[in-house]
Amino acid sequence: MLAVEVRDDRGVLVDVPHPPVRIVSLLPALTETVCALGACHRLVAVDQDSNFPESARTLQRVGNGRFPDPEAIVGQRPDLVLVSPVALVANRLETLGLRVLAFDPQTHRDVHRVLQVLGSVLGVPHAERVWAAMQSAVRDAKNALPEWKRPQRVYLEVDPSGFAAGEASFIGETLTLLGVDNIVPAKLGAFPKLNPEYVLRADPDVLILGYRSLGNLGDRPGWRRMRAVGKNRVCTLTGEDLDVVVRPGPRLGEGAQVLARCLLRHTAGGEGQGSLGSP
Repeated sequence: MLAVEVRDDRGVLVDVPHPPVRIVSLLPALTETVCALGACHRLVAVDQDSNFPESARTLQRVGNGRFPDPEAIVGQRPDLVLVSPVALVANRLETLGLRVLAFDPQTHRDVHRVLQVLGSVLGVPHAERVWAAMQSAVRDAKNALPEWKRPQRVYLEVDPSGFAAGEASFIGETLTLLGVDNIVPAKLGAFPKLNPEYVLRADPDVLILGYRSLGNLGDRPGWRRMRAVGKNRVCTLTGEDLDVVVRPGPRLGEGAQVLARCLLRHTAGGEGQGSLGSP
């Protein structure tokens, strides 16, 4: 296999002389991408949050993705370490002689690009097949939503401290592909932290929240007056479903289906009909 040269999301040009066989991944989305490309067996260690697929749960943990244990990583003798560009450990690992690639997918296009790049780095030929399957799953999710359920105004919260998925995020792109309106415009950024008053004024038709956000709804002034709360149009994502939705990786299609199930069950007209099963 010929060597490849990759410019990562730090802008650093990294030479990869041969497909890596001992990989440490410090970002769940990158862990899942490696596995989706059929190279899960090359992973030797992951961050503490990488929990999919099942085989990733048995791997050695080397700490938090942003602040991992460099010595533990070096001890795994990796020939490639995958990190987020915001991980402060990247320079330290390179100083220790390790090859590092940093990726930060923020949009669907980014997810596709990272899939292609890692396919090239890993020396596997089927990145485009994986992408095609993801796109097909997104289309299936949209097709499962009847037209009359689509023009809904939605607020999606990714964190109980009030960080929301804006139109500019990959989650926002998924909502757009599903045909619904996001109350958080692109100009506010991908994942802005919103004042609860902003959401109250917007008065969305549907709230989509992680399970940890549900407990403090009553503490948010005025939220009980929101139409979504009053009409019980609050979709709560389980921990597993939240992982699927918030990770910019090969489960984008599954994330679209999770969101479609939420909308089928919690939009105007009551219980929706579709082919996606129960949320």
